[in-house]
Amino acid sequence: MIAVSASDETVRTEELVKIDQAVSNLPVFLDYDADRVREMARLVFDFLEQEDGLDALFGLLREGLPERLYETAYALACDVAAADGTLQETELRLLEEIRYELDLDRLHAAAIERGARARHLRA
Repeated sequence: MIAVSASDETVRTEELVKIDQAVSNLPVFLDYDADRVREMARLVFDFLEQEDGLDALFGLLREGLPERLYETAYALACDVAAADGTLQETELRLLEEIRYELDLDRLHAAAIERGARARHLRA
């Protein structure tokens, strides 16, 4: 979620709110210490500044996240990308990379993306 928010070099308030809501309310974060979000943000920013940092970040993601949660992680990333009502090219490229790195089925990913879009449409 943090990497998608930072991918366009502008972390927007709507994206931060979406991350906070997810960590505070979703069952997948039930035992997660919400204070770690800042620490994770610093770690992600450090990775994004390095030449091969994204590869290292994906390695940690695959290592630390059970495969059964890959689609959940992608759904949360999509929600953060859509939170401000626009999708930047850098966000779209990172989402594509996440799909590839987590080996998500394209049809499942499309359904997740469509759901995020529907949840974040503005009137």
